Amino acid sequence: MRRTTFHRASLATATLLLLAGCGSQGGGGDKGSGAVSPSPTASPTASPSASATPSATPSTGTGAGGSSAGCTPVTSELTAADRGRTYCLAKDGTVRITLTGTEQRPWTKITAGGDTTALKPMNYGIMLRGGDAGAAYQAVGAGTVTLTSTRPLCAQPTAPGQVSCKAIEEWHVTVRVS
Repeated sequence: MRRTTFHRASLATATLLLLAGCGSQGGGGDKGSGAVSPSPTASPTASPSASATPSATPSTGTGAGGSSAGCTPVTSELTAADRGRTYCLAKDGTVRITLTGTEQRPWTKITAGGDTTALKPMNYGIMLRGGDAGAAYQAVGAGTVTLTSTRPLCAQPTAPGQVSCKAIEEWHVTVRVS
């Protein structure tokens, strides 16, 4: 009887193919950013655009006020597409966050870090689907707060023998209250 040996090259090739397919799931009804984020960096940067230009005039809608250098006034609800940006919020202004996920890739509860006395949690007021995360905050004092949430980068396997990964997608924004 002949004994078969599993070659290391075959194992390495199979591993690379399995890992390459982890983040390439399409569709699925996920209304998030639709893109797989790269590995986190030490200092996230926002790309400049016309909509990210701070203005000195108060905005309307969510109660956000003027801005300070390097941040964008909050003018509407924040989503997964706003990841890594810095926003300005005037005292008594509000900020709402909605992260759309799926049952297979759910977002964790949005948490606040930093000077948490600057933002007071409010009633979000909307029923969320499974996998989504939402929060609302009112600016009550000066300070800088980081809002964060995470979710699995790959869907969990539903049957034995399916590919799984331990990668995590991170979402965060910085809110400066003045």
